[in-house]
Parts: sequence; structure tokens; C-alpha cells
Amino acid sequence: MREGGFDSVKAAGGERSDRGTTAALGLTALGIVYGDLGTSPLYTMQTVVQVAGGSIGRAEGLGLLSLIVWALLITISCKYALFVMRADNAGEGGILALMSLVTSGRASTNKASEQTSPVVLIAMGLFGAALLYGDGAITPAISVLSALEGVNVVTPVLKPYVLPAAVVVLIGLFAAQSWGTDKIGRVFGPVMLLWFAVIGVLGAIQVVQHPDVLAAIDPRHAIHTLSQHGFGSLAILGAVFLAVTGGEALYADMGHVGRGPIRAAWYGIVLPGLLLSYAGQTALVVDTPIKPGDNPFFLLAPSWGVWPLVILATLATIIASQAIITGAFSLTRQAMQLGWLPGMAIRQTSDSEYGQIYVPLVNWTMMAVTVGLAVGFGSSDKLAGAYGTAVATTMLLTTLLLHRAMVAVWHWRARTAALVAGGFLVVDLAFFFANILKIGDGGWVPLTMAAILYTLMLTWRRGTEAVRTRLMGLVTEPAEVFLEKLKNGAIPRVEGSGIFLTRADTALPAVMLRHVEDMGALPAQLATLTVRFVQAPRVNDGKRVSVDHVARNFWHITAHFGFVEIPDLLEVLDHAHGLGCQLDMKTARFYAAHDEVRPALKPERLLSGWRRMVFAFMYRNAVRAVDRFNLPTRHFVEIGRQIDL
Repeated sequence: MREGGFDSVKAAGGERSDRGTTAALGLTALGIVYGDLGTSPLYTMQTVVQVAGGSIGRAEGLGLLSLIVWALLITISCKYALFVMRADNAGEGGILALMSLVTSGRASTNKASEQTSPVVLIAMGLFGAALLYGDGAITPAISVLSALEGVNVVTPVLKPYVLPAAVVVLIGLFAAQSWGTDKIGRVFGPVMLLWFAVIGVLGAIQVVQHPDVLAAIDPRHAIHTLSQHGFGSLAILGAVFLAVTGGEALYADMGHVGRGPIRAAWYGIVLPGLLLSYAGQTALVVDTPIKPGDNPFFLLAPSWGVWPLVILATLATIIASQAIITGAFSLTRQAMQLGWLPGMAIRQTSDSEYGQIYVPLVNWTMMAVTVGLAVGFGSSDKLAGAYGTAVATTMLLTTLLLHRAMVAVWHWRARTAALVAGGFLVVDLAFFFANILKIGDGGWVPLTMAAILYTLMLTWRRGTEAVRTRLMGLVTEPAEVFLEKLKNGAIPRVEGSGIFLTRADTALPAVMLRHVEDMGALPAQLATLTVRFVQAPRVNDGKRVSVDHVARNFWHITAHFGFVEIPDLLEVLDHAHGLGCQLDMKTARFYAAHDEVRPALKPERLLSGWRRMVFAFMYRNAVRAVDRFNLPTRHFVEIGRQIDL
């Protein structure tokens, strides 16, 4: 099924009930949410040790571990699990959902909340969303590479085959997306549960042998290490940040399983497993000097257990990559239906899970970029230089939007909001500046991707607004005159039913007037249909459809959908029938405009030259309404128009 967006307006209803916390939902949270965070031990400690100089003593080891521990506690346990996840938009999370929340009708307009312009808030949300695509392209590459590199612990003979094997795994992963993950997704949770149990046990063995690493819980060790390295501490923070790069997933995937199961899985399984793994790796590298290129994660396993661990790690990284790809699909749908991206082909791969969708264009583009990054960088330690820049920026933007939610949605006192958000902001800024140092080592890749996508989003929005402005000028006949013609028979009515799809709120859209000019008549039963995607994730059935009786056998239908819903116009028309719209669907024909954008004369241009060309390309290749709303192709008619921009 294809989904797409016209334009968003004010938020409607659609609150989603809390589904509670059960063992099954907690297991689902492990499979959907924690793949990225859970596989971070594969490369984080290796990168941290390399940045710190390769060989570290006890004091420095405790300091590095303390930095990782407190990064997890402050950023994930406190910021995301307790505060950010509270800022849900009718049950949905993610930076676009947060942006919609703080700019919608639910946000109050008091003196404190008026300090930030809605335009700035929207820019933050859009750029943060664009950055997540860059993260989504790097995560599968670094995760799969780091897992397969574990074979180097067994034998260096297989090292030349790691990269080709990673490319095969990545291509297979993206190629399988069109099949959906409804069935195989059921094993994600148990596999990740096994993963956290294994990494926790392997780490615990080392901790039991070296219990002194538990002293890293004292933050003074972290502070001492940072003070010892001076300016070089920024590079260490950039490496430590790899431990929290999956934090946005807690918020973005909240709509799938709810905040309760995500929190329960984090505090009960994920956090203990991660802490034990990092502590065990620290004990290992402090006690046993490791050679350059060695990965302390795989050194935790006994010799007989390396191969099973490599296989389990590969499965875990595939699950982590799957979650990232699915998140990119969901993010694309939200951006489309909020009016920031053109219509793209979207297929629903499950008849029971709304989040199980497939976006071919996004899938193959991400595959090309991901495989290119894997081949271009060649190893996980080199990719670590490109990883983190996008996520650190997104986390910073999330904190700024969270502050707005504290004041405008939760109605906190300005001082309290500034104190809480300011504390998170200090940590975010430290990680942000630390990751800025990575730009020359590859950090420019996700930033460039984000800048391009952000420009495309703004271009699409400005272009659609320009089209709307131009179309308003095409309606030259007053509504009263047109309706009088209908009433006195000046416009003939022929047998059948006609439904005109329009972006306009008016009952007399330009496409219908153009049809009268061309055909000289209208169907006996007539309706105009406007689709609106609102800034809430869902719309209550009672607010889904409204019908206005315009004239005899002439109705204007307005349908509202949330930005995560699957629009079904045939269902809308059934609903409208119950509200008095007496259309004969057996003879109904659907009419929509097929627009071609062309340059206008200079004094009348609404878009700059380069932006008009980019928009025209996007507009021309956007999916048509017949596919967008799953309409019957045999009963669909497009009316050509030329729009001068």
C-alpha cells in the first residue's frame, strides 16, 4: 500500500492508550529498541583504548570506564528513559514527533515559551531527522564489520575476507527488506536476550577476577582522566560517545512497544549487561596488554567460544541494522505525511503491525551508501571516526526541543526547566564538540548527507506552498456564481458519480473548474475530497471525516489522518456515506490533477532558479494520488495542468 502526504494542519485527537508492561513486550523491546546500544561494546572500548594511546594502566582504565558508565547513566538512564520519553506525542516518539508536539496546539504560548520561534523549532526537528539518516547509513556498516572482525582473534588468515563477507551480509540485509520482518521479527527479542546474557556473563567473569574495576562508579576517576589529558580529552569523549549512540532509538521506537517495556528492559537487562561487558573489557586491557588492532570484546571469550560469539554478534548486528532501517522507513513516512518530503512508494509488509513498512527508494539508497562506507573505510576502527557526529548533533537538538516541551507542554517553571535541560545540555555540548573533531576523519559524511536532505525538505515545503499560491490564482470565478450555475442548470450534470481530489480546503477546487472548462459538464453526483495529515500520530474515528453539503447532490468531504496512519480513502467514503454523502460508488470516478512545473516570468517567480529545478524534479517523480491512496486505477482520471513557478 502506498502512503503519502498532502499538508499538515492543526493537531487532532488520537491519544494512544498505555499498553502496560509485560514480559512479552519487554522481550519485544529488546529486539526492536536495543540493537544499536546493545552492540556498542563490539567497538566502543577498542576505540577508546586506541584514542587513549593503546596501553593503559589501572588509573586510566578506571577513568575511561567511569566515563562510559556515567555517559550511560546520565544520557540514557536519566535523560532519555526518564525525561525525553515522557515527551510523547500521543504515544509516539522521535524528533519529528517531538517537533510536532512543541509546535502544535498542545503547546501553550506563554512568555517563557515564546522565546523560541516556531520556525527555529521546526528547523531543529527537521535537521535532527535528516541527521538520523546519516546515522542509519553508518550503523549497519560499523556494526557488521566489527562483528565479523572477531574472526581475527582466531586466525589472521581470514582477515582479507572480512570486508567481502560484510558487504555480502549488508546487501542481503537490504535485499530482504521487501519481504518484511513480521515473522523473523519474532526471534529478535530472544536473540537479543541471549546476547545481553552472554556479554554480561563474559564481562562478569573478568569483574570477579578483578573486582577493583567496580571503583569506576566513582565519577572522580572520570574527572581525573579528563583533567590529565587536557585538550586531548575531547578525543576521548568522542570515543566514549560510541557507547550511547543508540539512545535516540529508545525515543523513536516508543510508539511500537510503549515507554514502560522500554524502561523495564533497560534497567533490568540492557544496562546491567552493558556495564558488565564494559567493566570486563576494562579489567582485561588493564591486566593484559593487547596488540594494536585487537578487540578486547572478543578477547573476553575463551578460545573455543570465539566462533560462536562471532556468529551471535553477527546476528545481533543484523538485528541492530534492521531496527535502524525500519526506523528510517518510519521517519520517511512521518516526514511525507507532515508535508516535508514528496510522496514515495510505501508498501505495508504486515497486516497487523502498522510499523512494518517498506520504502524501496530509501532502502536502496541506504544500501548504496552503507556498502560504499564499508568499502571506503574498510574497517570498524576507521569507521568510528565517521560515527557519532550525526547522533551527537541530534541529541543536542533533542535537548533543546525537550526544554520547549518542559515549559510549553508540561508547564514547568522556567527556572526548573532551565536547570534540568541545562544539565543535559552541558553533557550534550561536551559530546558535540568532541565529535566535531571527527569531521576530518569521516564525520563530514553524515553531516553532508543531512545537509542535502534538509535542503530537499525545505525545497519541497516551499515548492508545495508556491504551488498552492499559484493554484489559488487559477480560481477566477466566485463560488456563488459557480453554484448558481449548478442550480439553474447552466452546467449540465451527466449520469454517474465524480470525486475530485484536492489539496485545497475549498469545495470548488481549480481541478474541478478545469474539468468543467474541458468537458462542459459535471457528474450527477459530485464530491470534492480533501486529505489532511495532522500533527498528531493518530486521529480518533469520530474526528476522521467531516461532510459539508454544498448543493444538490454535491458534497465536500474532509478526511484527517495522523502522521503514522495508513490513509484509506475508500474507507473514508464509506464513512462519508453514513454522514449523508449519497455517492454511488459503483459508478464513481476519481479525478486528480497531473501538474507540470515550469519557469514563470521573472517578476512572477515564486521560487529561485535552482530551487525550482530541484522541486520540479521531486514533484515530477512523486508518486501519484492513485498509488498514494490505493485507489482503483480503472476508475481514476488525471487532468493535466501547467503551473508557472
